[in-house]
Amino acid sequence: MTKLCDVLAFIRPDGEFVCYGENLADTLWLNDTVPVDEAELKLAKTAYEKNQKQIAIQQAEAKNALLAKLGITEEEAKLLLS
Repeated sequence: MTKLCDVLAFIRPDGEFVCYGENLADTLWLNDTVPVDEAELKLAKTAYEKNQKQIAIQQAEAKNALLAKLGITEEEAKLLLS
């Protein structure tokens, strides 16, 4: 589940706000931070989730590349790290 504050930080990385819940109405906007409306939040949530999927894909690819470079399987890596 995507958290409201994560999405807000994604679209307002320099913004100052406090999330008191998972509803936009429960967000306190501080200083000069421009508030987000429901339409912008919906678009931002889609973009955030797409970005998170891309990050997960990149991490999996990097992990697989490292395992291949080391010549070991994921199970063998787990055994080495335990």
